[in-house]
Amino acid sequence: MTLRDWGYRLLPGLKWLQGYTGQDAVADLIAGITVGLTVLPQGLAYATLAGLEPQYGLYSAFVGGIVYAMLGSCRQVTIGPTALLALMTSRHTGFGLGSGPAYAILLCLISGIVELGMAVLKLGALVDLISLPVTVGFTSATAVIIGTSQLKGLLGLKGGSGSDFINTMRSVFGNLHQVRRGDFTLGLVSITVLLLLRKLKDVKLDGRVRSLRAQQLISGTIWVIATGRNALVVLVTSVLAYSTCKQMDSCPYILTGKVKSGLPKLAVPKFETTILDKNGTEISQNFEQMLSELGPSMLILPIIAVLGNVAISKAFGGAGLSPTRELVALSMSNICGAFCSSMPVTGSFSRSAVNHASGVRTPIGGCYTSVLVLLALGLLAPYFQYIPKAALSAVIISAVIFMIEFEVIRPLWRCSRRELLPGAITFVMSLAVGVEIGLLLGVGADVAFLVYRAARPVLSVSKLQTTNGINYILIRPKHSSLYFPAVEWVRSGISKALTTHGTAPVVLDCSHVHDFDFTAARGMGSLQKELAKANVPLFLMSAQKDISVILKESTNIDFPTIDSPDDLESILEQTPDYVLHLQIAAPLVESRLNHCDDREPTELCKLNAKSI
Repeated sequence: MTLRDWGYRLLPGLKWLQGYTGQDAVADLIAGITVGLTVLPQGLAYATLAGLEPQYGLYSAFVGGIVYAMLGSCRQVTIGPTALLALMTSRHTGFGLGSGPAYAILLCLISGIVELGMAVLKLGALVDLISLPVTVGFTSATAVIIGTSQLKGLLGLKGGSGSDFINTMRSVFGNLHQVRRGDFTLGLVSITVLLLLRKLKDVKLDGRVRSLRAQQLISGTIWVIATGRNALVVLVTSVLAYSTCKQMDSCPYILTGKVKSGLPKLAVPKFETTILDKNGTEISQNFEQMLSELGPSMLILPIIAVLGNVAISKAFGGAGLSPTRELVALSMSNICGAFCSSMPVTGSFSRSAVNHASGVRTPIGGCYTSVLVLLALGLLAPYFQYIPKAALSAVIISAVIFMIEFEVIRPLWRCSRRELLPGAITFVMSLAVGVEIGLLLGVGADVAFLVYRAARPVLSVSKLQTTNGINYILIRPKHSSLYFPAVEWVRSGISKALTTHGTAPVVLDCSHVHDFDFTAARGMGSLQKELAKANVPLFLMSAQKDISVILKESTNIDFPTIDSPDDLESILEQTPDYVLHLQIAAPLVESRLNHCDDREPTELCKLNAKSI
């Protein structure tokens, strides 16, 4: 293996430099600047949502772009802060003093380590356990929580935003008399403008402008304004706040405040911190106590980050991308970001969509975005203090309202109402208890349904006749496998079929059954012995060789197998006194049903007792 091959293996992003032309560089530069204009106001807003100072949002916005350009495989994906991860981070940043950044940065490091472990162990498939209804319920609940958490900033109320839906709503309604008109008006107008500008890009100019060049110019201008609407609104409101507050003694708006300028220091995350208790006493916390405080977030937050990043990669890059490679890129973005004071990051769908629409050609576009963020930290940070908090709240609210997916409910109601329950559980419990508990309960409900389906497979029971008129009972499990929870259910189904349809040979159709476990095989052996004592023959139809081997090795019984129901005739005709066999079968079964041993009741006896 050559040195170049080793380089491509360690840094897969180097392949993008092969054949990298000036046109590619221009396209990536335009896309990078466009995404940068989007991430600047979002980074400031998401840091506030996470309970941190605004500069931490920008610290989180530049490392991911550089790391992903080296390790990522999808050119459209942009790594950075998101509303969802900011909300989950905010649960651990409200203890005062310097504990907020310490907890957020440590959570970023741990998330990266967990994601790297998932990549090494190839556990990316864990996200497949989260079904679409659960995902929809989770994202919709978090959108509601994020939106309500910004009501204080929108209304000009003092206090942190918080991540508790019920307490936030109680606090907002309890302080409505303190609403500041200036902030409320500015926030409401900002939301209206942002939503109108979002719809502006859907305007069609076909037939309205005759000149093709003028049409392209106008369309391009409209697209730039619609795409950079967040930066435009923040810029206009900041200028308004600056001019207003300079002319008046008291500012009518609550401003962001001073933002620390300059690049973040390259430092190891802190493994101890100091917090304030309820009485205002300073309490030191060591590494173990910090881990105890982070709790389930250390596992749930990385899984949510992986879920979002893989979904974005598949949406833009197709199914050919490697989930393991995406996991490595995401994990290293968090690990490296933790040494640059970053909070947890993942792929952003909105910014990735902007990146795609901007015509990005390689992940190097993320490097240009990172350079723009660094320039903003070095040159523009002193001016960020004039950004009204109401404007940042408007940016967040106008972004998350589209995360609430009402349109999924109708097709789910029509196609699979059962799947609505896990989604509803996730949504309600996320609002009532917390997003982590809500997600776990939703996944638990989904897993419970899967276990129930495995334990109670659908059995199709029919009484049929062969070509020459021999009656038989056909049992067809509509499931690909029979495991130990289902064995009693199948035995009970066969017993009910004999009671309902009378005595006849039982044919178990195994054409759709591809696997048995040991317990299920032993259960089938017990059933065969019961039926044999009642002179009721049991046949396996279309059983695969693996199934026959498992049954033989588990029970030491040679189950008779057939390829079709007509084979019953040749087998039964070879049995001596075949007519007598059918005549005595019915009274024997009836006798077994009516004379059961209470000490060792069989499944047939249990069934008869229930029917009586």
